[in-house]
Amino acid sequence: MDLSLSIAIGSSVQVALFVAPILVLASRFFGPAPMDLAFPGSLVLLILLSTLITGQVAGDGRSDWLRGAQLLTIYLVMAISFFFLPGASASR
Repeated sequence: MDLSLSIAIGSSVQVALFVAPILVLASRFFGPAPMDLAFPGSLVLLILLSTLITGQVAGDGRSDWLRGAQLLTIYLVMAISFFFLPGASASR
C-alpha cells in the first residue's frame, strides 16, 4: 500500500511540476496568446486544500474504499465549485 501511495502522489507532483511550465512554453508557439504562470487565487486555494486533505488521508499509511470514496467526493465538489466560481476561468 505504501508503494502504491508513493507512486500515485509522486507521479501527480511530477506531472504538476513538469506540465505547467511546458504548457507556458508551448503557448508561445501554438496558442492564440501567450500563457503565464499567474494562477487565480481560488485555484491556488483549491490546490492547497487538496494537498492538505491528501496528506491527512495518506499520513497513517492505511486506506480503504470509504476513504477513497470520500476523496473522490471532495475532489468532485472542488471541481464543481471551481467551475461555477465567477471569474475563475478565463475562457468564459
